[in-house]
Amino acid sequence: MAEIVGGFLMPHNPMLTVAPNAADPSKTRTIFDAFATISERVKALRADTVIVIGDDHYTNFGPHCIPACLIAIGDVDGPVEPFLNIERGAIENNAALATHILETGYEQGIDWSFAKSLTVDHSVAIPYHLAVRTVPGLKTIPVYLNAAVAPLLRSRRAYQIGESIGRAVRSWPGDERVVVYGTGGISHWVGSVGMGRINEAFDQQVLEMFSKGDIEGLIGLSDETILAEGGDGCLEIKNWICAMGAFPGATVEVMDYEAVPEWITGMGFAQVNMVA
Repeated sequence: MAEIVGGFLMPHNPMLTVAPNAADPSKTRTIFDAFATISERVKALRADTVIVIGDDHYTNFGPHCIPACLIAIGDVDGPVEPFLNIERGAIENNAALATHILETGYEQGIDWSFAKSLTVDHSVAIPYHLAVRTVPGLKTIPVYLNAAVAPLLRSRRAYQIGESIGRAVRSWPGDERVVVYGTGGISHWVGSVGMGRINEAFDQQVLEMFSKGDIEGLIGLSDETILAEGGDGCLEIKNWICAMGAFPGATVEVMDYEAVPEWITGMGFAQVNMVA
């Protein structure tokens, strides 16, 4: 049977490839070292598939269609944004497992949208570039949540989607070794009043809640509170909450955190402590 062997939380900030030299060198080194550490840990776990949970930024989806949750079950490439300074190319999907996650979700009341062809944006492309393609043979299943455009996916539903993903992987008859990446955040204001602000105190509060496995506390943070304290970009912690759903009862080890004004974001990294 397939198994989930690890999980990681990380940023997907586009400035990592748009302006990698704009930030303080010591902070830049810490952040890129964190991605490198994740890559090495994934190698050590002998993983062959990663589920990358991100959110669209009004790039692939718009007023005509904004899916609450979407999984790619076919051809994947990217990135769609040319400004990322990442060469666009094919991304190998694990289509069979992705389809099983979709079908299992349907049986469990998850109303997935799905894409048989998808060009990913930076929420998948940045983690892929820095912590997937660095691991030879690692396939990628992109998952998108609506953590950006109101009305937003509810945080409890994000967690339930993660639970369904976990159950689906563990029920898959293949022998895949799967890791789950929750991406985005933490505090940042994007295209709104407050842009450039970072709320380090709130970021540390969020990281502490994840470190304790306080999922109910995280779910209990209203969207209004997150917007006020962490900005619209901080709503991406829904992606992290979703990832934690695949690991019921788990806590995390906080790996690193840096507030980077040049990249307008408080950027955190953590590894899920696996539950036996």
